Amino acid sequence: MSPIASRLKTRYWPETRLLASLALPICGAQLAQGGMSVVDVMMTGRLNATALAAVSVGSSLWLPLMLFMTGTLMGVTPIVAQLLGGQRYADIRPAVHQALWVALLLGVLSASLLWLAVAPIFALMDVPPEVANASSAYLSALAFGMPGVALFQALRAFSDGMNHTRPSLWISLIGLGVNIPSNYLLIYGGDGLAAIFGAWLPDVLQQLPPLGAFGCGIATALSMWSMALAMAFYTHRGRAYDSVKVWKRLTWPRASGLRELAVVGLPIGIAIFVEVTLFTLIALFIASLGEITVAAHQIAFSYTGILFMLPLSLSMALTVRVGNTLGQNRPAMARLVAGNGVAISLVAAAINSSLLWVTGAWVIALYTPNPDVQQLAVSLLSLAALYQVSDSLQANLAGALRGYKDTRIVMLITVLSYWCVGLGGGHWLGTRGAGSLSGPLGVHGYWLGLLAGLSTAAVLLGWRLHKISRHPRARGALTT
Repeated sequence: MSPIASRLKTRYWPETRLLASLALPICGAQLAQGGMSVVDVMMTGRLNATALAAVSVGSSLWLPLMLFMTGTLMGVTPIVAQLLGGQRYADIRPAVHQALWVALLLGVLSASLLWLAVAPIFALMDVPPEVANASSAYLSALAFGMPGVALFQALRAFSDGMNHTRPSLWISLIGLGVNIPSNYLLIYGGDGLAAIFGAWLPDVLQQLPPLGAFGCGIATALSMWSMALAMAFYTHRGRAYDSVKVWKRLTWPRASGLRELAVVGLPIGIAIFVEVTLFTLIALFIASLGEITVAAHQIAFSYTGILFMLPLSLSMALTVRVGNTLGQNRPAMARLVAGNGVAISLVAAAINSSLLWVTGAWVIALYTPNPDVQQLAVSLLSLAALYQVSDSLQANLAGALRGYKDTRIVMLITVLSYWCVGLGGGHWLGTRGAGSLSGPLGVHGYWLGLLAGLSTAAVLLGWRLHKISRHPRARGALTT
């Protein structure tokens, strides 16, 4: 056996298997949670257009809040992973408790915003009154679930940091299992159930009124709390957490623990929020280009978003592996783990690009029969196939840097790459074109801006990882 083959077998292959074992359940959990939004849209869409519009508009408000909370609480993962790697089990429980306090605070603040701020926002957006009223009702019900989903994300980040990613998959499936029947019962009421069960349906259920978008909000809140309670029960009873005993004794808020989570987690939350707003702003900018363009953009973005779950899951798993290795005070091995993860991300990018080239036209046809929308969406997927490498690279480079707890520079790079290069450059190309070379490129200009922004992020994050992995102690990557 050649030296290269021997090294691959003894060093890189075991690490690849371990990374995959962590990443695949994370990917399943992400898909299950994304499935809840799909179910909400599908079920309200079958009721009437007003309910569908209400849920769609409402989702544009609560999803960014949830993603900001999720990103902030993802700071728990590298903290726990490093403590676990160093076998500092006694320090894990108070760290998790600080995260739970932060989650509760973020959940209550998010719920308050959804109760108090939506009416002025809808008035500013000039949303039709019937849609605004239905969406306000939807968000007022869903707001009760925001503390629950925040607590779930904190416990999920803890479990991921403990190298146990499968519970988040099963519990996300539980949430989906609660969401679907609750949606059907509350959106359609007794009439909808009677169409299925007929005389077998109890009288009390036949009297339930259809609640539409409001019922959808209740169902989503129920699924959020079901995941939180299931995760709390599992982390209390699961043998995998015996070394931590996270529910043995409550730790009250501590300034040092809250500060560490804020330093590590808040930049992650801001970076994710910046990424979400990038796509939101692009959707607003192209709205004036016509319904064909908007539909094609939304369909292409939806398909690429599903495929992005694979590199995103690898990124989250890579955070755990780098954190574990640094906690063991093995910086050289951490560099190997990070490099191996980045190499695997290139494989994921090749898979996604191939899927886009081979299945793009067929998948687009499933979304819409309109040939004009299909043609434009397929051309956008051609651009998306080109940026899969930079997208996968930037996600996993950021994941490795999170394992080093190096999140502030990642946030700055994200803002520069996404907003300045991606959004600014895309808007210039979309509205003005490439100078004398072409006129305004429309939606293609915005997607070229995405390609430029993601490529810039990949280059800068690669530079940062190379720098910090060579001098982890000097950069504060290892904490005591």
